[in-house]
Amino acid sequence: MHRQITGKLVIATHNPGKLAEMRELLAPYGIEAVSAGELGLGEPEETGKTFEANARIKAIAAAQAARLPAFADDSGLVVDALDGAPGIYSARWAGPNKDFNDAMARIERLLQERGATAPEKRGARFVSALCVAWPDDHLEQVEAHADGTLVWPPRGSAGFGYDPMFLPDGFDRTFGEMTSIEKHGLPPLGLGLSHRARAFVKLAEICLERR
Repeated sequence: MHRQITGKLVIATHNPGKLAEMRELLAPYGIEAVSAGELGLGEPEETGKTFEANARIKAIAAAQAARLPAFADDSGLVVDALDGAPGIYSARWAGPNKDFNDAMARIERLLQERGATAPEKRGARFVSALCVAWPDDHLEQVEAHADGTLVWPPRGSAGFGYDPMFLPDGFDRTFGEMTSIEKHGLPPLGLGLSHRARAFVKLAEICLERR
């Protein structure tokens, strides 16, 4: 049986960009959201081999520490020409200083080394796995992705992470050039383009009731 999310929810992230997106997505459902960072919770070691496993690790750790339902996302960029890298290591490629300009430059260097210069050789997708964990060990999990092409140089300063080099299929602007509403806003305000928005729609269908 699926379980409804009610009352207070811990968002198991210390990433301000993810936190802002998750709060915007939850707002229409009247859920009171507090972040793991605001509660002073530590970050568990992400030892999973998949996005789903790492989302589960983060959600369970926050739920047990806060004794509240906890909502975690694990997401990243999967590049076809790089055999799926950086994948679950997407954040780690940015280093301890979270320098995604450097991470994007690294991806571009590797693509150039592999001769992936034409758009048809630069396919990629963002993947988002969402998990909600309750203190009694009940779990709800979903996953979704957004397909696109990598561009160079990066374009736009909106969003975060690898957004400026990701051109979603069917559009002529990168995620870095889109407003937050365009990127992850849900209909009727937005198109629900992002991987996180698409995963959230799946989660909302089974766990949330619009207020």
